[in-house]
Amino acid sequence: MNPVTGLNIGRLVLGALALLAPRLASKVFGLDAQENPQLGYMNRMFGSREVALGGLTLAASGQRRRDLVLTGIAVDAADVVAGVAAGANGSVGRTRAALLVLPAAVAVVVGVRAISQG
Repeated sequence: MNPVTGLNIGRLVLGALALLAPRLASKVFGLDAQENPQLGYMNRMFGSREVALGGLTLAASGQRRRDLVLTGIAVDAADVVAGVAAGANGSVGRTRAALLVLPAAVAVVVGVRAISQG
């Protein structure tokens, strides 16, 4: 499977989970929705972004697809920074932060490799 296709199918699945089952998404992400009920709202915002970006990228071709992959790289890089900051300031434990950062970092690498391969 093309890495861009795989990455964006992953975005759609993860985004749909966050939109349709935000409490379950919190559990998958290792976050405590009981302690922080606002997570449902944040998960839905995250989910809508992932569904939109994944769907648009899969539907696009040529330069538009390349631009959307670059947008995905920027979004995922911002997620890496957010995760590192959460681990550093203690709002999320360091182990949990690392587990949250890992998929975003992998997505950055996949996106960069896809762009560099044409």
